[in-house]
Amino acid sequence: MKNVNRPSRLNRSLLAVVGAVLVAGGGLALSTYFGWSGLFEPTAPLVPGTQQPPTWVLYVTVVVAVLVAVGCLLWLVAQFAREPNTRTWHLETDPPRGHTDIAPGTAVEPLIHDIAGYPGVHDADATLAGSRDAPLLSLVVTTEQDADLTAVREQIAAHGVPRLRQALELNTLPAVLEFRVAGPEGSRVS
Repeated sequence: MKNVNRPSRLNRSLLAVVGAVLVAGGGLALSTYFGWSGLFEPTAPLVPGTQQPPTWVLYVTVVVAVLVAVGCLLWLVAQFAREPNTRTWHLETDPPRGHTDIAPGTAVEPLIHDIAGYPGVHDADATLAGSRDAPLLSLVVTTEQDADLTAVREQIAAHGVPRLRQALELNTLPAVLEFRVAGPEGSRVS
């Protein structure tokens, strides 16, 4: 099953790498300052001489800066890809007689309406992703603070998802369910 929150793995990896680099750099700076490392002399100048570095150093610096900037931009773009990719579904039971195209948002509207009517549910949102051969249903359900989450989940599993699966004529429909609890005056608390 696909991960619904795709950027989370990238975020954790980038934070781990940046954290490791910062800890290593800080440890090296402290060990040099106190003279523990033996790699550098604490009283030695940072750069020998006062002449300009070779021209290739400038070019390498620019290339590295551009690569870091592009990486940062890609990371920012990945933050907006929080929902699974959706596409129009083509339902063909008898191709010579025609086919039906259905937008994923249209397919999940009755499910959203049903779930929003369950006791204790404040709001619901659903995304139907993947293809007919490998579907994925992503549900985000906002409940009241005193709602019985187990009962809501069981009702979705016993009533809501089977109805959608039957309507789409699917044998299986993997689903990811995320609960959010509504705070005072309907504000969301994750």
